[in-house]
Amino acid sequence: MINRENNINNNTSKASIKDRVIKLYSDFNYTRYTDSDVKKVLAKESINYTDFEILLSPAAENHLEFIAQRAKRETRKHFGNSISLYTPLYISNYCQNSCIYCGFSNDNNIKRAKLTLQEIENELKTIYQTGLREVLLLTGEDRANSSVEYIGEAVKIASKYFTTIGLEIYPLEINEYRYLQECGADFISIYQETYDKDLYDKYHLFGPKKDYDFRFDASERAIEGNIRGVTFGCLLGLGDYRKDAFATGLHAYLIQQKYPHIEIGFSVPRLRSFINSSIGVPFPISERELLQIMLAYRIYLPSANINISTRERAGFRDNIIGLAATKMSAEVRTSVGGHQEKKGDEQFYISDGRDVDAIHEAIKNKGLQPVYRDFIRI
Repeated sequence: MINRENNINNNTSKASIKDRVIKLYSDFNYTRYTDSDVKKVLAKESINYTDFEILLSPAAENHLEFIAQRAKRETRKHFGNSISLYTPLYISNYCQNSCIYCGFSNDNNIKRAKLTLQEIENELKTIYQTGLREVLLLTGEDRANSSVEYIGEAVKIASKYFTTIGLEIYPLEINEYRYLQECGADFISIYQETYDKDLYDKYHLFGPKKDYDFRFDASERAIEGNIRGVTFGCLLGLGDYRKDAFATGLHAYLIQQKYPHIEIGFSVPRLRSFINSSIGVPFPISERELLQIMLAYRIYLPSANINISTRERAGFRDNIIGLAATKMSAEVRTSVGGHQEKKGDEQFYISDGRDVDAIHEAIKNKGLQPVYRDFIRI
């Protein structure tokens, strides 16, 4: 087991990381693990990727209470009792991709819109008035309507109001990430959606997103472009969620080993319905299984931020904070604009529409501390 773990750290090239993730994803057989294996993992001080496999296995479901206790200790050790707050702002929903699981898909008949720079500023001013100091800017994948320069101007505007700025946009080249970092961007979120290459090809009918490899390598290009943090994730429900969660964790682990100065995070979105959606959920995942994934992430990479989005209902979100989740969104709109004026249709439907004040109180009621600003620009 020790040799197996050391072996995944030996080569740190982009190709080797991708090859190792895909190989171990394919080899992951979660049915082979037993209750005894789970107990051995929980008795260890730190775990390797084989132990991570065990925590994601069906056998581990019988030990969720003990796994949750371990995860909570790790969360308190690395994050104290703080929960960071942020909100997203969609600035465009134009997209060149045909992705059968997404409301922004090029062939979906929705109202398309792109905010002007003045509209972006108006939206950001409204968000700023809630007390939030972290914002996530999002676009569809369309360079014609959401150019790197346009996104850069949006980042510059956001820098006037917010201390932390994240981006969830299409994959870029190194020099483009460097440009956005110079504009004020701190983090990127880049989700592989599913690590199953065959399913990935099936779900992405056409468009630039069909390039699996270019998307996979985006996290490293962002780091090489001086972006200081990367959030990893897959869209749970598109593929075998245990295997996708394993590949996501392993991908993040290998990036952290290669770039130890980088802040690593996870997001755990489950597939949600959207305007004109018909796909359903190919691989249904329950709240209990989602909980298991989040607890496993926390134990495997204890210093990673874990975000819980408004895709999940309020009760689940309130229960997972402090246990595994360390970031949560509030006052969310998935339409273009919407904090002042809705300009374009939503990417997906949310489950928790509470405003910042309600989220603040929910965090306080759990004995935790809402954090609005955890980074200061100098």
